[in-house]
Amino acid sequence: MKANPGYSTIDNYIELFPAPVQKKLNTLRQLIGKLAPDAQEKIAYQMPTFFLNGNLVHFAAHANHIGFYPTPSAILEFKRELSKYETSKGAVQFPMDQELPLALISRIVKFRVQENLQKRPRR
Repeated sequence: MKANPGYSTIDNYIELFPAPVQKKLNTLRQLIGKLAPDAQEKIAYQMPTFFLNGNLVHFAAHANHIGFYPTPSAILEFKRELSKYETSKGAVQFPMDQELPLALISRIVKFRVQENLQKRPRR
C-alpha cells in the first residue's frame, strides 16, 4: 500500500507550493482542462493527472522545474520541439525560471487527446 502523500485533489497539491509555482501549476491545469474538457482530474502516481480513456497527462512541481508527463509517444512526436528541454522517455522538464511554452504544451495535449480517444475506454 502506498503512503498517503497528504493531498487527495489537484487543489490540495497546488496549495503545497509558493505563489509563483502555484501560478504556473494553475496555468497548466487550466490549459489542459480547456483542451481536454471531457477528461477527469485526479491524483495518480502522487501527481495531478488528467484521465481520458486512460492517463492523458500528468504534471508536477519540482525544485527547479515543472515536470510534464505526456507519455513516451508524445515525447517522440514532439522530439524536435522539445529538444531545448531536458527530456526522458515520457517526461519533459520546463525550467522554473522560464515561462511555460503554452503553445507547445497545447499541441502536445491535443495530440494526446486524439491518441487516447482512439483507444478503447478504460474503466
